[in-house]
Amino acid sequence: MEVINTFMTWIFKNRIGQIEKFKNQPIEVQREILFKLIHMAKDTRFGKKYHFNSISSYSDFCRQVPVHDYEQMMPYIEDTMKGTQNVIWPSDINWFSKSSGTTGARSKFIPVSPESLEDCHFKGGKDMLSLYITNYPETRLFTGKSLSIGGSHQINHLDQNKNSYYGDISAVIMQNLPMWAQFARTPSLETALMSEWEEKIERMARETIKENVTSLTGVPTWTLVLLQRILDITQSQNIKEVWPDLEVFFHGAVAFGPYRHLFHELIPTGDMHYMETYNASEGFFGIQDQKESEDLLLMLDYGIFYEFIPMEEWDRENPKCIPLEEVAVDQNYAIIITTNAGLWRYKIGDTVKFTSLSPYRIRITGRTKHFINAFGEEVIVENAEKAMEKACKELHTSIKNFTAAPIYYGDKENQGAHEWVVEFTFPPKDKELFRDKLDQYLREINSDYDAKRYKDMVLKKPIVHFAREGLFEKWLKSKGKLGGQNKVPRLSNNREYIDEIIKFL
Repeated sequence: MEVINTFMTWIFKNRIGQIEKFKNQPIEVQREILFKLIHMAKDTRFGKKYHFNSISSYSDFCRQVPVHDYEQMMPYIEDTMKGTQNVIWPSDINWFSKSSGTTGARSKFIPVSPESLEDCHFKGGKDMLSLYITNYPETRLFTGKSLSIGGSHQINHLDQNKNSYYGDISAVIMQNLPMWAQFARTPSLETALMSEWEEKIERMARETIKENVTSLTGVPTWTLVLLQRILDITQSQNIKEVWPDLEVFFHGAVAFGPYRHLFHELIPTGDMHYMETYNASEGFFGIQDQKESEDLLLMLDYGIFYEFIPMEEWDRENPKCIPLEEVAVDQNYAIIITTNAGLWRYKIGDTVKFTSLSPYRIRITGRTKHFINAFGEEVIVENAEKAMEKACKELHTSIKNFTAAPIYYGDKENQGAHEWVVEFTFPPKDKELFRDKLDQYLREINSDYDAKRYKDMVLKKPIVHFAREGLFEKWLKSKGKLGGQNKVPRLSNNREYIDEIIKFL
């Protein structure tokens, strides 16, 4: 195994030169990608409609191709799902990622082309390992296996030929991995792709206990559920007793801050590393590339062209898009992507801010639809998660999940406030103190919220409901959303979600 570890480490180190190229020439790399995408798709139905053959500059592209949301892309995607090819992309598209960035009733189906699999999702996974190896050259990662927690997939019944499939992006990737990568992961593919999550966690736990697991990959919430089940089965004190060579958790999908304390308790060792990735149904966008910083390096050579809408422009009828070279640090932007799977100037719904322009590094700040701004307080997901993390740390408690929404004037005795439902792993001893600390840190982090809280004139103190264990899972299950990349919306500017969840209290 040591020989394999040395060889694989050498292989992955070779990618670093290409990463340095896009770090040093970001604008050139991005423009090259844009015109390659336009050239490849000029004979598709979409390309002909928007006259791709006459696009010779970025300004042409902006003028001729409108920004699209999912509803505007949906007719093209639905035709592709029915088996019609060359609609939005020249290669045959036989895989679709079922997106669950929100828990709304309608699912989104994102096309996954052969190019996006190979040059984006797979490349992202390789680069994740390359950057990890660069930061930790003494790694023994390849002496054991990677435990991957994925979703499930199924036949696409819209396709009369039954030649295409859809599922969680993790399942799409896992099903299509090359043989060497399948050999390096656990559990078995059959278990990893099960759709019934309670049985799946049980089987995953019992299969993986027997393996030498050196890395974990997945969403923090489900990873915690699995690790806790493994401790229950083995009667171990911590996970290092089960897997002594475990050294890294590659995580994404939700902010890690509120879960960090829990992982440190389950894996109480100084040599355990945590590395964040930004991998969505639409593409692989960013990787944490520095040991001492949680900023994510924006990956610029994955067949994705990036544009950004300043959030102050978001609600305007014709918001201004800017290319990468025009962004500024510490500004909130909505991401617009053009991809090698046929998404054209597409709003993915995520917001980011840049922490560095050389190279381009970002932090995820939330969702364009996941915020609370009922009274001008402009609370975004990043604010809520930071306040929650600080309150938990001070009071030596930890959460499993939470959601929040406004109480509008006229609701609940005319008091404007924020209402929270929080599920704890370790509940606080003093619930009122937790409420006060959450409020205090949110005021410190967000000056707009602080101004609205002044003397309770606009916003009263938040109302916090302390949920019993498993409440959010029960709610997700009731909506057929349990498992995979489905997650509870952290914030909502209306009461659609929270009113449903409160019924489960």
